[in-house]
Amino acid sequence: MQIKRNATAHWTGSGKDGKGTLSTQSGVLSNTQYGFNSRFADGIGTNPEELIGAAHAGCFSMKLAFNLQAEGVTAEHIDTQATVVFENGAIVEVILDTKVKAAGLDQEKFNTLVNGAKTDCPISKLLNTKITLHASLNA
Repeated sequence: MQIKRNATAHWTGSGKDGKGTLSTQSGVLSNTQYGFNSRFADGIGTNPEELIGAAHAGCFSMKLAFNLQAEGVTAEHIDTQATVVFENGAIVEVILDTKVKAAGLDQEKFNTLVNGAKTDCPISKLLNTKITLHASLNA
């Protein structure tokens, strides 16, 4: 099965003084502002690194839920934060910090399942960077 999703970016002006908008096929983002200040300072709007972090946290959490399901376990919750480290013009690392509440797992099995999710989620596979994982069970 092939699934295609799309997003668009519109930019006007120079890199530092210009401004842009992002929109997604779903409409969740609709002419959402981004620019130099939202990327390199604390300006209003989003930025590519924040969106990559959201995509990675969501993808990892869903993959982990499927890994748990394959073991007959349903998590009460999976909360994941992805911190994207942008340095000298490159994404040098993504730090995944996940907290999972689920009954019926020992620590060893949990470690296997979270590491599998880290390796096998499509966004992890896409990124060409170091991925660090911190995982807590029943947190």
